[in-house]
Amino acid sequence: MDMRAKALFNVEGLTAVVTGGATGIGYAYAEAMADNGAHVTLLDVDAGALDRAVAALAARGATARPVVADVTDRPALGKAIAETAAESGRLDVVFANAGITAGPGFLTVEGERDPDGAIENVPAELWDRVVETNLTSVFATIRSSVPHMKAQRNGRIIVTTSIAGLRPSAVVGIPYMIAKAAASHLVRQAALELAAFGVCVNAIAPGPFLTRITTPGLRAIWEKALPVHRVASTDELQGLALFLASPASAYVTGALFVIDGGSMLGRAD
Repeated sequence: MDMRAKALFNVEGLTAVVTGGATGIGYAYAEAMADNGAHVTLLDVDAGALDRAVAALAARGATARPVVADVTDRPALGKAIAETAAESGRLDVVFANAGITAGPGFLTVEGERDPDGAIENVPAELWDRVVETNLTSVFATIRSSVPHMKAQRNGRIIVTTSIAGLRPSAVVGIPYMIAKAAASHLVRQAALELAAFGVCVNAIAPGPFLTRITTPGLRAIWEKALPVHRVASTDELQGLALFLASPASAYVTGALFVIDGGSMLGRAD
């Protein structure tokens, strides 16, 4: 076996789909794959953001195929994945990344009770929308990808979960917490079933990262509480994403990789 890093982490020529790929963490995954020669389909509900993402990749000398679709629209999602596989003749890597926030938790970042986040006040519509987007769409993405990967007896499915799914939090909305926890177990169950077909299923569980929903107040709290005293940029997820998409992770499945600057460890000072 060629043990050089270039061969181990080689994703050149692979066909990849990234849901929620136009911004934030999804775009970071797409950028890492496209920069290294993969054929990337960006799937996102925001047409304008997709245009900007494709233009940004083009400016880097990379290309991507944009598809406007809502991951909660199962027929549209399945069609997008099937068309990508048909166009390339295979489907190698799928990042099930799309997700939404879920409103406040039962405490504010200042430590005061927030009645809007109280469990008895969480709107049923919010619960349904978050679970549909952050959990059911992950299942639908996996379900749509599996036939193509089984046929070629190889594939990588990488799900974006969160440290919110690993421990309770007072400041994060409960629908988000529960959906991410369930998605983490979905990864393990799918990995168990699909291992015999050469399909690896793993999860990336980010902690505090700078995205468009990071407020200055939240960033300040994170920076004070984190052992590393800084919030990461999304490009710091790219090394892990490349590892899980590449031959380097051929024996890794059913794993959840926490990348959180030590947040799960607690405060250090």
